[in-house]
Amino acid sequence: MRYRKVKRIMAAALAGCMVLSMAGCGKVKINDGTFRPVDEATLEFPQKETVTLTGLISYPPSTESEPNNRTIFKRLEEQTNVHIDWTAIPNDQWADKISLNMSDPNKLTDFVFTAGFSDSNLLKYGEFGAIIPLEEYIDNYMPNLKSVFDKYPEYRIMCTDVNGHIWSLPWIEQLGSEKTAIQTIDNMSFINKKWMDFLDLEMPETVDEFEEVLMAFRDHASELQAEFNIDGNIIPMSCIINDGGQDPAILINGFGEGYGDADKARHIAVTDDQEVICAAAQDGWKKGIEWLHKLYDEGLIDPEAFTQEWSTYVAKGKSGRYGVCFSWDVGNIDNLKDWVPLPALTADTRNITPTNGSFTSGFERGRCVVTSVAENPALVCAWLDQMYAPIQSPQNNWGTYGEDDDFDIFEMSTNDQGGEMLKHAPLGDASPVEVREAEAVGGPLAVLDEYYDVYVTCPDDAQYRLDWIKDIYTPDMHTKYVYPNLFMSREDTETLSNLQADIEKTINRHKADWIMNGFTDADWEKFLDDLDAYGLEEYLGLFQKYLDAYNAEMAE
Repeated sequence: MRYRKVKRIMAAALAGCMVLSMAGCGKVKINDGTFRPVDEATLEFPQKETVTLTGLISYPPSTESEPNNRTIFKRLEEQTNVHIDWTAIPNDQWADKISLNMSDPNKLTDFVFTAGFSDSNLLKYGEFGAIIPLEEYIDNYMPNLKSVFDKYPEYRIMCTDVNGHIWSLPWIEQLGSEKTAIQTIDNMSFINKKWMDFLDLEMPETVDEFEEVLMAFRDHASELQAEFNIDGNIIPMSCIINDGGQDPAILINGFGEGYGDADKARHIAVTDDQEVICAAAQDGWKKGIEWLHKLYDEGLIDPEAFTQEWSTYVAKGKSGRYGVCFSWDVGNIDNLKDWVPLPALTADTRNITPTNGSFTSGFERGRCVVTSVAENPALVCAWLDQMYAPIQSPQNNWGTYGEDDDFDIFEMSTNDQGGEMLKHAPLGDASPVEVREAEAVGGPLAVLDEYYDVYVTCPDDAQYRLDWIKDIYTPDMHTKYVYPNLFMSREDTETLSNLQADIEKTINRHKADWIMNGFTDADWEKFLDDLDAYGLEEYLGLFQKYLDAYNAEMAE
């Protein structure tokens, strides 16, 4: 790969004062983004004398609000002799407060540990000097992260903007890869095996067989209610239309060309010829929506599917009223014992289109940034690089061991070679989510597939989902490509966002309306004309431009 030389941010302090409303800007020393090399010996840990850095972090409400009271940060301070003076903000206040902090240099800390910045924000803050480029610090003072980039160059490409700058440190969570990655399917479909066994039904393999199963659930509702003591009406299939993992789009993959609509926000797919298309403008999507309307018209889809909130959806599921539902994990809706994943359904073809960006597994570009008030950015980056150590990243991501309370996510064990390995501990009746929130710290990290059974065991709730995908869905993933997680220019990011607003709204509105009320060929033609009027050609052209550039860079 070729890396472009870092350009100095011209008059960053002045621009920052103007754009970020930096009242009292002269009180704060502003780093103009120029690389500041240091003697590597000064970055060795533990530091000879205690050093204090400042950081900004978010935390889940009703968990420990002082980061330095968390076991993970206590250990890191002992190991590095670096004390972090934290500013901590509850998750539910983060969105409102982080922009205010970023606009005032007197509130800026050396780094923002859990930034979660969008591409637009990264480029905005970089352009006006609130944050600094990190590529040279990574290459010189961050060996753990550099090792990840060297092993997986696609991550470096995805972190680098069009001018060659890396503005943030990523979060990477590999759980499977390519077509076996855990993220390849978000809205997994589940079917009530208990009901099927009671009614002596076979697992459906086609859309017609699936419809027959739903009708059997509907027509034998009173028997199901009596047998399983169900309080409330039987709902053959429930979902939440246009709501990510709860949307039923996975069902329509078999229609037409087999693209379905896996990207339910951008509605794009990549053909085997590496052409970016709008999945919702294909004949298969049209036929799939017509079929979903047929199911709705027959009383097989929950009438509240267009309006219900997550809490309502879950409450009805926990009451045992569903025959089919959709979620990341059916345990969120009912239980694991009585439910199984519904395989791909054949209509015109049989295919599962993986989620865009999923082949590189879990990835967030804007997880952590270093700000322009950091007086020793090399030391800040060297400390943050400790988060990428193979034994540290799993703890930051999920939790740790040796806590003072009754529960630990891990116990320290050994691998087959006798090295230290974090072994997932039994939690009993404790909620894994709650324990993770209480112990984990998030931030920049990388958990790689090769770490499992060497540095850490795979979480149980991830393993059974990985097994579902590998055994049930991967064999039917005939699509060659997904759209990668690419970093566009600020101008193109803004243009794309503006175009997407109208295109996504139009598609989602028609999808909901047509599933409920049906549509005509004239309605379909008008829909395609509307998409064209909203700039669909330009929209797809922007995606294509960056896909072509990414493929060219990966080929070097």
